[in-house]
Amino acid sequence: MKYQDLSKFLLPSGFRGASALKVQIWWLIQSTFFGLSPQFMYKWRNILLRLFGAKIGKNVIIRPTVRITYPWKLIIGDNAWVGDNADLYTLGEISIGNNAVVSQRAYLCTGSHDHTAEGFDIYAKPIVIEDGAWVATDVFIAPGITIGEGAVIGARSSVFKDMPAGMICIGNPAKPVKKRLEECKRSI
Repeated sequence: MKYQDLSKFLLPSGFRGASALKVQIWWLIQSTFFGLSPQFMYKWRNILLRLFGAKIGKNVIIRPTVRITYPWKLIIGDNAWVGDNADLYTLGEISIGNNAVVSQRAYLCTGSHDHTAEGFDIYAKPIVIEDGAWVATDVFIAPGITIGEGAVIGARSSVFKDMPAGMICIGNPAKPVKKRLEECKRSI
C-alpha cells in the first residue's frame, strides 16, 4: 500500500459525541430554523444551540449563516461574536472566550486525518480562542490550537501553532509581529 486505503477507514466509536439521529436532527434544524432565521434573532439561535447542548454565554451574537457541526462540543463565553459564514468544525471541542470575535468566513477546524495511517484514521483536537481575542476574516485555525488572550489573528492567516496573548499575528503560517496595544508614553 503506497498511500491510504479508504476501505480500512473506521469512525471511532462515540466520535460524534451523540447519536446519528441527534446529528441528523441538528443538521435539519441548522438548515431551517437556525439558518433561515432573520439576522436580528440572536437569542433564538442561542436557544437552539443550547437545546442541542452548546454552552452559550450572555449577549452572544451568532449570525444565521454560521455552520456548526456538533453544537454539543461548543462553548462560547459572554459577549462573544461569530460572523457570517464562519465554520465551526466541532469534531473536537471549540471554546470561544468572553468578548472574543470570530469574524466572517473563519474556519476553525478541530479534526483531520492521519496521513501516515493506512486506514486514514480520523482524529480531533480542541481549539481555544481565549478572552478578548479576535480571529479576523477568512482565517484558518488548525486542530489543537490556542489563540492567546487579546491576540489578533490577521485576515486570511493560517494558524498551525499556538499564538501568544496580546499579539497581532499574521501570515501563512501565522507569526506574531507586534503587540496589540503598545503602552502609551506621555510626557508630563
